[in-house]
Amino acid sequence: MLLSPERLPDRMLLLRGRAGGTELTGTLYEPGESAPSYEGAPDVDAPYVWVCDAFYAVESGGTVQRIDDREINVAFESPVPRGFEDRKQAIEAAEDHLRTQFGRIGLDESAVEIEREAIEDGSRSDDARTRFKE
Repeated sequence: MLLSPERLPDRMLLLRGRAGGTELTGTLYEPGESAPSYEGAPDVDAPYVWVCDAFYAVESGGTVQRIDDREINVAFESPVPRGFEDRKQAIEAAEDHLRTQFGRIGLDESAVEIEREAIEDGSRSDDARTRFKE
């Protein structure tokens, strides 16, 4: 059963998209949590910050990924944090981002399975995780 964004625990979320035998995971930082900062990252002061890789298919070069029994050359873009004022809006944008990335390498965006994983206190141990599948 998928919980609505309003009913998800109020803590850091990992959002993972799966399709074609591979996956992509990004992080939604909530109020009070510090999103990572790195050279070139914009200063995001919003209460909710989404950070995730972006990629696209290229003719040559990049990194070869095996997707659905075929090899695709994939180029990665630097992750760019995106800020949101509203939690529901942030989760919807994160899920859209995940679907879009798979679409950019030729997979059907509607085939992307989304999993939400709440992380308590910044811990990634199994006992601190709560998983929600779409």
